[in-house]
Amino acid sequence: MEALTTHKIETMFQKSFIPFDQLNQISTRDKAYANADPRLRPFYKYDVDFNALQQVIEDKGKDNTDRALLTSVLLKQYKDFDISASTHANIEALSKQNTYTIITAHQPSLFTGPSYFIYKICSILNLAKQLNEADGANHFVPVFIMGGEDHDFEEISSTQVFGKPITWNTNAGGSVGNLSNSTLTDVLDELKALLGDREIAASIYATIETAFTKFKTYGTGMRFLVNELFKDYGLVVVDMSDAELKRAFIPIIEKEIFERKSVDYIQSTVEKLEQAGFSNQAHPRDINFFYLGEGYRERIVFENGKYAVLNKDISFSEEEIKKEINEHPERFSPNVNMRPIYQEFIFPNLAYVGGGGELAYWMERKSQFAYFGLNYPMLIRRNSVLIVDKTTNKKLSKLSLSLHDLLSEEHEVVNTFLNIHSQNELSLEDHKKVIEETFNKIIEKTKQIDASLIGKVEGEKTKQIKALESLEGRLKKAEKNKFNTGISQVKATREKLFPKNGLQERKENFLTFYTRYGKSYFDYLVENLDPFAKGLIVIEESTSKSHETIK
Repeated sequence: MEALTTHKIETMFQKSFIPFDQLNQISTRDKAYANADPRLRPFYKYDVDFNALQQVIEDKGKDNTDRALLTSVLLKQYKDFDISASTHANIEALSKQNTYTIITAHQPSLFTGPSYFIYKICSILNLAKQLNEADGANHFVPVFIMGGEDHDFEEISSTQVFGKPITWNTNAGGSVGNLSNSTLTDVLDELKALLGDREIAASIYATIETAFTKFKTYGTGMRFLVNELFKDYGLVVVDMSDAELKRAFIPIIEKEIFERKSVDYIQSTVEKLEQAGFSNQAHPRDINFFYLGEGYRERIVFENGKYAVLNKDISFSEEEIKKEINEHPERFSPNVNMRPIYQEFIFPNLAYVGGGGELAYWMERKSQFAYFGLNYPMLIRRNSVLIVDKTTNKKLSKLSLSLHDLLSEEHEVVNTFLNIHSQNELSLEDHKKVIEETFNKIIEKTKQIDASLIGKVEGEKTKQIKALESLEGRLKKAEKNKFNTGISQVKATREKLFPKNGLQERKENFLTFYTRYGKSYFDYLVENLDPFAKGLIVIEESTSKSHETIK
């Protein structure tokens, strides 16, 4: 079946926004940044505004980006992939002075992990498209950085499809990007069985299977997969562990390791953030690099005049580690405090698009960027997305609940449901007011007769109120028993949309939706995920008409 036209896609979905202020599922700092809280303004350089990007272009143009190196490395990284004409053109364009990037990044989570992995990418594709349409003098390239050097296997080893967890169990060590794909056989079989044999599911599974059987290492497989998913949109996927890129970074590696100033700048910023009412996100180290070896990635520390690798019998004198840096720069892996510096050193980047937690890390780096002589990019909060399918929409309608009703705590949602459907008045609030008014009159009379008795009257009042509250609880419990089925449906629906009282995007994998809507699902996301739009984007499948599954 042919893909649905843009018009049909637009009528199939209805888009709305829920302001971040109405969500309990995101942090206070996240809301503060989204709402331009003045307490955070000293910690970033540019207002989050489309027009402000012109100033970023002017400032970033002063950085000495090695464009020839970048283009050469990217073309080399794509030699084993099917590179689309649009991606190839974007890579070639990076050699020109009037080309800039919009970047997002993520760890290589299993089969892309939670769906916000995909939403990040769609957000930068949308923004690059907007910029290319608005600015004829410059060119803008969407770049996704695959964080394959990360060593926290637990963070990337599982995902959830159709509400069911899939976990990769293997003996992991070192960079996750270097793990062998040979250990994924059982996980691939589990995914295949879960997806089923429908045409669209079989097609996307075949792409995933190719990614992790054609290539030996997990990081390469993940880059292949993301390229296959988004190559038609011109996305550029990058492996930052490349030895040539690390070689260009040697001056900053040496500056960080030998001068050890990042810790001072970051700690000073953290203290100021705490004074403004915000806790720190990352703990700065004296040396913010790991040392990579076969099956390990361990911190470098300076102890007793030596540069030692924690948990390994490896140490260097200053002369020896300088030699190691220059001969094997690929062995030096930036931690969370240095990754932004590395990224902005390599790319002619204007903006980083990320989640609230990521931007919190970035806001600890402004003075560190100045120390290394690099421009600090615009920080843009990525889109958060909630997908509400047709079945769930119908269930909400049957329960007489709105999506906004589900934003409350579970017990409050249940009470809302009961208040709507119960034929009985369950609240005894009016009766409590009558008791309070009656006892207040008695207290006034008691004051005139014998003030020493007021305490007893107050006690009796409290006793009567508590008795009513207890009775009210019993009435609600009795009424709930009549609506057990409906209450179970309410809880299940809320859990589906806000699992564990969190956001759907942090649990469910994109395959849950892709296998229903197909590639046109990506088309819709790229068209509608404008990262300058603040709030949770709700995408509801229309219930007014029956629609074919998108292929």
